Amino acid sequence: MKPSTILILLFCITLQAQAQVYSIAGSVKNGDDGTTFPGVTIILESVKDSTMIQGAVTNLDGAFILNNIDPGTYNLKMKFIGYEEIIKPVSIKNQNINIGEFTLNQTTTNLTEVTVTGRRSVSEQRGDTTQFNADAFQTLNDASAQNLVQKMPGISMEDGNIQAQGENVTQILVDGKPFFGTDVKAALQNLPAEVVQSVQVFDKKSDKAELSGFDDGEQQKTINIVTKPDRRKGQFGKTSVGYGTDGRYMAGTSINAFNGDRRITFTGLSNNINAMDFSGDANSQGEARTQDGIITTNSFGINFSDEWGDKIEVSGSYLYNNRKNIGRSSLIRDFVLPENEGQVYTEENQDIQATNYHRFDLRLDYQLDSNNRILFRPRISGRFDTESSSFSGRTMTPDGLLNQTDNQLSAENSEIDITNNLYYSRKFAKKGRSFTLGLNAGNHIDEDDAIREAQNIFFLPTERQEILNQSIVRRRKGFSWEADFSYTEPLGKNGMIEIEYEIGNRLDDSDRLIYNLDDQEEITPTYTILDTALSNTFNSENLSQEVEIGYQYSLEKLKIQVETEFQHVKLQNTQEFPKSFALERIFTSVLPTFRLDYQFTRSNKLEFDFDTYTNAPSIGDLQAVIDNSNPLQLRTGNPELDQSYNKRFRLRYRSNNSETDRSFFVYIQSSFENNRVTNSSFIAQEQIEIEDGIVLEKGSQLSRPVNLDGYQNFRSYISYGLPVDFIKSNLSLNGGVDYTKRPGMVNEEINFIYSTRFRGGFSLSSNISDKVDFNISTRSSYNLVDNSLRPTLNNNYFNQSSRLNLNWILWKGFVYRMDINHQLNTGLAEGFDTSFLLMNMSIGKKLFINQRAEISLNVYDLFGQNNNIRRNISEIYIEDRQSNVLQRYVMLTFTYNLRNFSKGTSMEDF
Repeated sequence: MKPSTILILLFCITLQAQAQVYSIAGSVKNGDDGTTFPGVTIILESVKDSTMIQGAVTNLDGAFILNNIDPGTYNLKMKFIGYEEIIKPVSIKNQNINIGEFTLNQTTTNLTEVTVTGRRSVSEQRGDTTQFNADAFQTLNDASAQNLVQKMPGISMEDGNIQAQGENVTQILVDGKPFFGTDVKAALQNLPAEVVQSVQVFDKKSDKAELSGFDDGEQQKTINIVTKPDRRKGQFGKTSVGYGTDGRYMAGTSINAFNGDRRITFTGLSNNINAMDFSGDANSQGEARTQDGIITTNSFGINFSDEWGDKIEVSGSYLYNNRKNIGRSSLIRDFVLPENEGQVYTEENQDIQATNYHRFDLRLDYQLDSNNRILFRPRISGRFDTESSSFSGRTMTPDGLLNQTDNQLSAENSEIDITNNLYYSRKFAKKGRSFTLGLNAGNHIDEDDAIREAQNIFFLPTERQEILNQSIVRRRKGFSWEADFSYTEPLGKNGMIEIEYEIGNRLDDSDRLIYNLDDQEEITPTYTILDTALSNTFNSENLSQEVEIGYQYSLEKLKIQVETEFQHVKLQNTQEFPKSFALERIFTSVLPTFRLDYQFTRSNKLEFDFDTYTNAPSIGDLQAVIDNSNPLQLRTGNPELDQSYNKRFRLRYRSNNSETDRSFFVYIQSSFENNRVTNSSFIAQEQIEIEDGIVLEKGSQLSRPVNLDGYQNFRSYISYGLPVDFIKSNLSLNGGVDYTKRPGMVNEEINFIYSTRFRGGFSLSSNISDKVDFNISTRSSYNLVDNSLRPTLNNNYFNQSSRLNLNWILWKGFVYRMDINHQLNTGLAEGFDTSFLLMNMSIGKKLFINQRAEISLNVYDLFGQNNNIRRNISEIYIEDRQSNVLQRYVMLTFTYNLRNFSKGTSMEDF
């Protein structure tokens, strides 16, 4: 049957007669002060078997409504952490009902004539969502939301990224609305902790999955910041300026203007102290991970969200960033080929890069009526770079120097990406019946122009010198589109089926032209001689079609979903220059998925996923043109690459006891990949010609992508959080084991690199008072690296990172701040076993009657030990790299905190 026939039949089904359903409405107020109560969980359960029928959360008015309810008798539950639960029996016969207003009171324990009110619970588990009470975590009055969330169990800063439950957080919402797009750190640093009522951590499903009700496996670890109702109307933010030794300076501001649903945030930053995002913290290192190079940043951004009438929600952001990085680095690389034992490559780099970056994104959610919804998400980004760099590379053997290269490059690069996602969803009166249509399109343009000069010397078998002076022109254009249709239909009391059809096409056009300098011209030498051995024009088209059928079965505690996808991919590669050829490939795949969610209790849940998916090779991997950016290590593409086939298993277990404030989380993921696109490297044992005019000298290397089987990855993460009452603090323990098996090929021999990492750590954060705030954390990892081709290169190494952050208001507004970061490295290459102690310190004084301002004297890297060393492991080598970093300076800083909330603003205003 043709797809068009299926679409017509399914559309006709949607026109069937629809069953009659009703709604339940009501509102909740706070028993403490009689104000409305947003954020209360509403659960509708069956009286017969306590099956959860539907759920909701009260809005800013404390109101809620549950739609599409079948006639029957139910229990309606209203609950919020630290408050007594309300259970209200309701009965629906033949009309909508409004149960009126209810009052939630705080949980208390009566002992004779004394009333003892327990402390606010730290957190509770609400299905897939872990919710933390901000009031249960004590911070200084001028702390940011990032300072607050890092105190919460399972949330930490790892390698410069905010992680929650072992996964990188990729999106921040404020009251359910996007805030600063995907810039997580900017979003958290632009909100003060004092406006936060609660923090919710959950896995946000894709737009398509949320609209259709069928999980497609695409999830984003998300934090939703729920603000206090009396902080949703006013202006607040922070401004800082500072100047210090060696000409160091910083000026930054973040201003929020909230007026109910309309919210505008402006942020700006100018500095040369390596701060990437604005933070008013006097001891801020800019990033948790030391940045490579000396960085000057000028940026500003704006975030906007509002509701236009009752049907339209809109949010968007714009960011401009101008950045200059002066970097130096050195590396040592040891290859795995047995016959090259002792062959080591070293490199010294210098690079000056200036970048202008623009990003705009918008989200428009139009609820036409209770059943029809349109979601539109455009995004535009542009990156424009200028680069001036040089590097010197050397290949050494036990017998001496094999070859060397000295390169200089000046370049101008640009990247423009435009994407548009449009979804239409219709839900019908019959529960579970829906129709979703998605249209996605993207346009990508890359243009690079460079001048490169290189002097290469090859010492064996006889010394030979090569001089290169080239103009490099690269043009890449890519256009992609995708259309997706899905239809869901209830099947029985607890089941639902989905039928989905998807078609998409990706077209890439890539030209790389190399011109040599014509120094024979009498007047001015120009780059007019085309180097045909290094130039290439290439086109690739990837047309994919997918048909999927799925079944979902849901009970109160159990949810099972099974899907099977049939995929057909047609890949066409054509080359026009230097040699014409056309290559067509057909791939067919069967992609099953399985998901299981089981709710043991309200605070204990298990999730298991099994997914299969394919990845098509990129245009850069497919284009067969020699890249001689490093003449000692040439690269080329492979137009005969297949798509890879991936299998992934993922398990999560969450336990959150709101009575004891103990939380436990387990995350396990394992993946297997066939036809993985990986590197095949040929290291020349003697001089060999690989293309017309392209000679690979002895000891030099040519790499090209190939498909290999055998890739495996295993990752686990465990965290356990509990209060430590005797010092009024919260303790979080975490650990895990990671294992990766990477296939690679060296001189036609397959090599496997096995890397195992054992991780462990803890963090202890204070809840003492708003005068003393500290956070102590450490994480350690022991790493084992083995490879099958060259066992003598097997290596074990250890690194540990520890941090102490202390903020202490000593007396009459005097503030002492200290931030210590200790890094321990052992087992790296000679000269790289460097440990360091990075210590920042400041003394400040609060100013003015309201103490909203502070002047402070700050010392960064007190002991002058800051450095940046890391190990990289690939399929064919093990590499240690060290980069230059910002070191000691002293700065005088003035900071002012703006807090201007509307007088008398309370929950009643909303």
